Amino acid sequence: YAQDTPTTDFFDQIKTYDLSTILSADSILTEDSEDGKEKFKRAEILGFIGDNYQRLFIHFVSVIQNPTNPYEYLVFGKTKVKETVCSFQGTITVRQARIYKIGDIPTYKQGFATCDLVLYEDKKQPSTGFIKGKLKSEFLIDNKGQFRYDAISFSADGFSNNQFIGSWTSYKTDASKKCNWGDYRIPECGDLDIGAGEFSVDDKYLKNGWTNYRLAWGPYS
Repeated sequence: YAQDTPTTDFFDQIKTYDLSTILSADSILTEDSEDGKEKFKRAEILGFIGDNYQRLFIHFVSVIQNPTNPYEYLVFGKTKVKETVCSFQGTITVRQARIYKIGDIPTYKQGFATCDLVLYEDKKQPSTGFIKGKLKSEFLIDNKGQFRYDAISFSADGFSNNQFIGSWTSYKTDASKKCNWGDYRIPECGDLDIGAGEFSVDDKYLKNGWTNYRLAWGPYS
């Protein structure tokens, strides 16, 4: 969707839904119509840290809607850069939610939530810091009222969801590095991703943690 697609405000209503079903979905339902559905295991989040696009692994172990503030989600998980694994905890807070006026399936509502994210890695572990930035998650509400991950355009070129743009800042030095991630594509990743239809790593960055991705997904990844 282009940024100028007309939308209506959904902020008041989003609090009655649970965004954790989109943020930590195990599987996604792709569809090209109300009847043509297919279930897929959701792929691992793709991410990088720093100007050399070092691969970042991030996994949300739990995402729980705060019972006292329905716009806030309490998150716990792990990051991995090279051989360093760190646990983190933090919050994802919904700041905006909108519904597109025109969707792909007339009986569905499609929309997005824009959130502030802050994650604090465990200070007891070496080389740790905090991650801060903006996360955009695309959702749909189907004709049965189910709130779920929007994968209607899953087979289209450039499909993505849960797009995060931010930075990682060291506790020790206060130095910051770019830190972005997403499902299926990474936003603002420069020349790391040379794929047209799907995410594909430029050869010059393979040494920065991407070799296994290439081996798993073949020469076009």
